[in-house]
Amino acid sequence: MKTFGNKTIFESIDEILDPEHTVLVNWDIQNGLVKNIFNREEFLGNAKKLTELSREKGMPIVYTKITPLPFRYMASSGIYSYMKRFGVSDPAKLPVFMEPGSSDAEIYPDLAPAKDDYVINKNTASLFIGTNVDNMFKAAGIKTVIFTGIATEIGVESSARDSGNLGYYTVVAADSCSSRSKEMHEASLKSMSAVCMVMDTKSIMEILEKK
Repeated sequence: MKTFGNKTIFESIDEILDPEHTVLVNWDIQNGLVKNIFNREEFLGNAKKLTELSREKGMPIVYTKITPLPFRYMASSGIYSYMKRFGVSDPAKLPVFMEPGSSDAEIYPDLAPAKDDYVINKNTASLFIGTNVDNMFKAAGIKTVIFTGIATEIGVESSARDSGNLGYYTVVAADSCSSRSKEMHEASLKSMSAVCMVMDTKSIMEILEKK
C-alpha cells in the first residue's frame, strides 16, 4: 500500500480484496436466466460459496434484478432489441421480459438474498446507470467491487467496465459468471481482463479467508 498525495493506492490483491472495503454484486441471478445458462451447476455452486463466505466476512452483498420499464418509457432501441430477442416483427405482440411478480423474475431460491442484503431493481445493463449505486457505495466506503452473475457478456461486462471508470477496483469471479453461450462468456472474460481483474472463485475465496 502506498500513499500518493491524498490517495491510498492498493498494491497487492490481498489489499484490494479486503472485506472491510469490498462489496459482492450478484448480477441478475434470476430463475428465467439461470435455466438457460451453459454451466448451471458449476455457476450455482461457485456463486453460492462466494456469497456465503462474503456474508461470513461481513461484506455487503448487493443483488440486481431485471425490472423492465413499461414500453411507453422504453427507448425504441430497447424495443428493437427485444423484437430481435423474441423473433417478433410487431412490437405490440412482445411479451414482458422478466415480468415483475413472475417466477422467471425471482432470484434463484438457492441464492436468495439474506435479511441484510440489498436488492437493486434496475432496467439497464449497467449497475450504475439509472440507479443510486455509485453514491451508495461511496457512502459505505466501498473501494472494491466483485461481480458474479448472468450474463457475462452483457450486464456483468457493462457493469464491470463502468465500475472501473468510476474509480473502483474491479474483480470479476470468472466461474461465478455465466451466459447462454460458452463462447460469448469466454470472449467476454478475455476482453474484461484488459480493464479489470478476472479471477477464479477459489482464488478470491482463498484471499477473503485470510481476513
